[in-house]
This record gives sequence, C-alpha cells and structure tokens, in this order.
Amino acid sequence: MPRRQVIISTHNGVHARPVAELVRVVQTHPHAVTLQTSTGAVVDLSSVLALMDLGLTPGDVVVLETADSVGAERVLDTLAGVLDPPR
Repeated sequence: MPRRQVIISTHNGVHARPVAELVRVVQTHPHAVTLQTSTGAVVDLSSVLALMDLGLTPGDVVVLETADSVGAERVLDTLAGVLDPPR
C-alpha cells in the first residue's frame, strides 16, 4: 500500500479550509484513503468530522495511506501538498 509520512505545516493546523480540500481530493479517488496520527488514531479522509476531531496542529506527524492502484501516488502527493504546502 502506498504511504506518505507528512509533517503538518499549514498555518493554524488542519482547520476547515484544508479539511475541505482533503475531502475534495479523496472524493476523486476510487479507493479509501486513511490518515494515521502519531498517537495511532486512524480516520477515513472522506469524513470531515472525523478529521476535524483530530485537532491536528503544525508539527504533527501523520501517515497517509491508500490501496495500491492507478493514481494512488498522485493522490497521496496532492494530499501531502495540502498538509505541507510548498513555501
């Protein structure tokens, strides 16, 4: 399964705008995408509420994972870019 470890660097952490973008990207992918926190919590990225409940802040480390499929690497790269945008 393709995975990406990401250190969150979005200003103010993962709030409404990045969450909406993450969910939008995941909805274009045919397989579930999960996010795991350093504490072991795992959520499906298609759930706005589950993601918001995590209260992720800058500096938190997460792992994104999805099924091995066409487009999986691209989706993970896009999601990583939302959580850790280029400066």
